[in-house]
Amino acid sequence: METINNIDSTKTEPPALLAELEGNFMQNRERYRSSDYDEANTRVDFIDKFFELLGWDVRNVQGYSEDYRDVVREDKVTIEGKPKAPDYSFRVGGARKFFVEAKKPVVNIKDDVDPAYQVRRYGYTAKLALSILTDYEEFAVYDTRIKPDKSDKASTARVFYCTYQDYSKHWDFILNTFGKTAVLKGSFDRYVQANKGKKGTSDIDRDFLGLISGWREDLAKNLALRNASIDLYQLNQAVQKIIDRVIFLRIAEDRGSEDYKRLHEAATAKGAYFKLCGIFTLGNQKYNSDLFRIEDWLNALSIDDAVLKGIIGGMYYPDCPYEFSVFPVEVLGNIYEQFLGKTIRLTSGHQAKVEEKPEVRKAGGVFYTPQYIVDYIVKNTVGPLLADKTPAQVEAISIVDPACGSGSFLLGAYRFLLAWHHAWYTAAANIKVALKAGHIYQVGENHYNLAIIAKQRILLNNVYGVDIDPQAVEVTKLSLLLKLMEDEGLETRGELFKQSDFRFLPTLTANIQCGNSLVGGDFYAIKDLSLFGTDEMRAVNTFDWDKAFPRIFLHGGAENTELGNRGFDAVIGNPPYVRQETLGEDFKTYAKKYKTWAGTADLYTFFFEKGMQLLKEGGAFGIIVANKWMRANYGQALRAWLGQFAIEEILDFGDLPVFQGATTYPCIIRLSKTPPRDSFRVVNLDTLDFQSLEDYAREHEITVARTSLDPDGWVLANESVTTLVAKLKAIGLPLGTVLNGKIFYGIKTGLNEAFVVDAEMRARLIAEDPASAEILKPFLAGRDIKRYEPLQADKWLILFPKGFTAANSGSIKNKWAWLSEKFPAIANHLKSFEEAAKIRCDQGDYWWELRACDYYDEFEKPKILYAEIATRGQYFLDCNNFFGDTTSYIMASSNLFLLGIMNSKLWTFLVESVSSSIRGGFLRWKSQYLTQLPIPPHPSPDAVTPLVEQQLAAHASRAQAGAHDLPLWDQKIALLDARIDAEVYKLYGLSPAEIAVVEGKG
Repeated sequence: METINNIDSTKTEPPALLAELEGNFMQNRERYRSSDYDEANTRVDFIDKFFELLGWDVRNVQGYSEDYRDVVREDKVTIEGKPKAPDYSFRVGGARKFFVEAKKPVVNIKDDVDPAYQVRRYGYTAKLALSILTDYEEFAVYDTRIKPDKSDKASTARVFYCTYQDYSKHWDFILNTFGKTAVLKGSFDRYVQANKGKKGTSDIDRDFLGLISGWREDLAKNLALRNASIDLYQLNQAVQKIIDRVIFLRIAEDRGSEDYKRLHEAATAKGAYFKLCGIFTLGNQKYNSDLFRIEDWLNALSIDDAVLKGIIGGMYYPDCPYEFSVFPVEVLGNIYEQFLGKTIRLTSGHQAKVEEKPEVRKAGGVFYTPQYIVDYIVKNTVGPLLADKTPAQVEAISIVDPACGSGSFLLGAYRFLLAWHHAWYTAAANIKVALKAGHIYQVGENHYNLAIIAKQRILLNNVYGVDIDPQAVEVTKLSLLLKLMEDEGLETRGELFKQSDFRFLPTLTANIQCGNSLVGGDFYAIKDLSLFGTDEMRAVNTFDWDKAFPRIFLHGGAENTELGNRGFDAVIGNPPYVRQETLGEDFKTYAKKYKTWAGTADLYTFFFEKGMQLLKEGGAFGIIVANKWMRANYGQALRAWLGQFAIEEILDFGDLPVFQGATTYPCIIRLSKTPPRDSFRVVNLDTLDFQSLEDYAREHEITVARTSLDPDGWVLANESVTTLVAKLKAIGLPLGTVLNGKIFYGIKTGLNEAFVVDAEMRARLIAEDPASAEILKPFLAGRDIKRYEPLQADKWLILFPKGFTAANSGSIKNKWAWLSEKFPAIANHLKSFEEAAKIRCDQGDYWWELRACDYYDEFEKPKILYAEIATRGQYFLDCNNFFGDTTSYIMASSNLFLLGIMNSKLWTFLVESVSSSIRGGFLRWKSQYLTQLPIPPHPSPDAVTPLVEQQLAAHASRAQAGAHDLPLWDQKIALLDARIDAEVYKLYGLSPAEIAVVEGKG
């Protein structure tokens, strides 16, 4: 028998009613197993009662609003013999945790394939880890992360099975896994996490992305082949529109608002695209939305029947592993975010190729925002705007995402608004009036839906977005329209279309628009317009906000809004993390109009300024961005600019991997367009292992005074830390002054593969020509440098003699002649890289030299070497002429007093206050951070230098010691560290309380 492990186990006596249920079923088993005892009675007589014993309010006795009831029970809807929704959805705080699919007892749960495949499709599509199949007589649990296949056995992915006679025996497991209290306490989620990535599990995001990516490639290639006149823009548009329409209609079929298998019939017939266009035309008549807008050029295209049959034919049961009736719109948005990271291009031979967009390649990929981040920002940015308002008043509220991408934030805002309206209309004091006014309608006992007219009104009044990518704009519209139709199925579509003038979907052209949010029409003010053809205009894609949204900017929003306070009420989103220099000189020149401009800034810095410009006075701003702006030099202008507004809160995720697969570390920041206040809320997160970001933030918040923020870099810490940092910075002189600016970056070569050799190659070169040893220098990476430890090199750098370039400034031929005469082995070695180097190095005729560097001499003097990335100071005094690579720095100093200061706990504490962090608790020890930190006056004599000498000697001795003596040397090293730290504390004048702050005890 299959079993689930890693579940909290607490011995609990089964309740008496469980035995009663068992006895009742056993006594009347033959009647219950007869074909005329149906599923509805099974649910009422047994399954509902069973889950009530587990603590779930199955019948909503407590009267929770629809959005927060424990269990959603679906009325059975069957289309062509196939159920269209799971019977139960068990939820916590409105979020699904698991499905339960009910059957009547005559069904063989253990061995029948179809019911198992059905519940697995539901769970897999909805991104649920576990789901249950039961007829009360049998109880089966499936791991629904394992992709279902129509050929699977009933036992595939089943992790637990028992019959009703064993419920008492397994009660501990069932209660501690699926009981409401257990789920609330996290045992369910702990099981899911403990078994994450197990063999066979897959992710519907990646799986469905692969599917639609294949569709794109097939359609693009066939369209390019069969339509010789189609241009690149039309090709991308056609592929996107066809895929969007097919997905929308297929989801509509499974939700019951379209005839089931209509797409399938068209796609498997002769002249498939012609028949599909007929369905699209009907869609335009029915929905009256941009999604199905008739475009003659699109309808005139030719597509082979086999291509469409291959795409659409596989979207139906039993071949398809997805159940579109439960497909989360949010998941589709995440999938499209990745999908939009690639584009189609046409070769010179008019063949279609799919490749990553240049801006995505430069940014390292596309990373969608996790749902809990979206929900947090929306709730805390939009939520306060709705407080104490009526739906009529909320109509005036406008929310915008100025870089909406695939629409995840707008979808989150729309979902939040729908839930708010639903709760308001179904409140006891409002429900009768809301029913009479047609804002809601009843679909079951104490079960109400928002009317389609109300959902349209909310969408059109409140939700706005802009994106530079036309395909992203279409995807955002698609996601919002799918959310609009989410609850509309067979039971309501007859009512929807009684009126001939009613159209299901609104046109979103005025709400979701395409353009460059940051660049207005003034971009062309001094440009030669003859240089801008269609392609160039599309690339810039200027956008004038007041013209695009006259209701917001020219008419002051809703009619009851004062004209003097124009703008949006809320700005939300996740602006792009793209370096501005990648967009060309024209944009960099234009961007200087922004007060937050910096020469090397990311685009997101401008979205701060643009977002606040778009807000009306008193408006709310909430985004997630990289946290580097708080400390990086390029963020200085932004930090100063923020001084004019109220900061509500900053949630800093430090080096936590919020974006899966990305090395960008973010923060959430919320602002108000109101005058600045003295302090704001800060949450420094040190884990992502929480049930609720809202709860975590409330439990870990601190208050930070604005006066404690250093213009050179913000320290978001409690008052004791910020006060101490301010005190320390007033002591002595900045490191940059002490060193007279002499902190140097490691060596950049033209081609590492050529200029950096290992021990084996070094030995070979010297064996061939002993003179080679003269220009082979020991070469270290940052990871090779440890605090006080003797250095060991396993790489060597080829470094030409000083003056070589000046003395041999002629042709490459002359250089080769000189090199071949002086260092023949080195010349032969480099010759083998000539072609590769010419391709990969940008040094012109000097491809075979190291890149320009005017401080080579400093490496061959006594100096302090240190690693750029480390959890604490990794400083070492080098007197043996080691060179360092680009993951290291050198300081032109041999001062042991300085070495001791920088290897101390206090110095790491100071660096933490100014440095950006990366995953794993590592800090960036960049010169820009270190030069501003204080070095205390150097007394003579001082107590630090002798201790550092002893520490260097101790590390040298440890390196030569036998294994049995290592603990003794470690003990001595630790004692010396403690003494050095104590002396450093004295130099900076720290009190015991301040020392406790440094050491994390304050």
